[in-house]
Amino acid sequence: MRIVIAGGHGQIGLKLERLLSERGDRPVGLIRRAEQEAALRDAGAEPVVLDLESADVDAVAAVVSRADAVVFAAGAGAGSGAGRKDSVDRAAAVLLADAAERVGVRRYVLLSSMGADAAAPDGADPVFGAYLRAKGAADDEIRSRHSLDWTVLRPGPLTDEPGTGLVRLADSTGRGAVPRADVAAVLAALLDESAPAVGRTLELVSGPDTVSKALATA
Repeated sequence: MRIVIAGGHGQIGLKLERLLSERGDRPVGLIRRAEQEAALRDAGAEPVVLDLESADVDAVAAVVSRADAVVFAAGAGAGSGAGRKDSVDRAAAVLLADAAERVGVRRYVLLSSMGADAAAPDGADPVFGAYLRAKGAADDEIRSRHSLDWTVLRPGPLTDEPGTGLVRLADSTGRGAVPRADVAAVLAALLDESAPAVGRTLELVSGPDTVSKALATA
């Protein structure tokens, strides 16, 4: 399968691209800067320089037109303000959906966050509140698209620990952390075994089950 990944240079994006390449898929990573191309090629992905904050739907549609699926794994990142939470975590996710719909790509996997809620309060950290609202608004928008076979994945707090391959995946898991490597493994499995998870919003934390078992029983 040809799979377009927004956020191709992020830690999860690179891990996902490597997994997809190793199993024989053709990952295409969207990146903002040409100097990021080498890392994607090393992961086995085709790099495409395309800034989703400034691109229009025609430009994005041209890239995804030959794809079998798209994944939104981008994020404004640590240190960014509330404005970029909206322009990346919400608006760019919606733009990718618009482009997929335009060219008839149905499978859309959205990497979100546990606690995402379009009505989340600021709390003690207004920027984090803006992040949860942006993610929640993106989730709501994607879930309203009847022309997409969508899945929303909401992991708990991310860690850089080595992946264990053992997770808990359910409508509600309870709080818990999860290594980025295991998030990438679940994303790859969702793309390989999409039917059971189409139209589902699933939380993800470390747990007792292999990825394949967790997906089968979610």
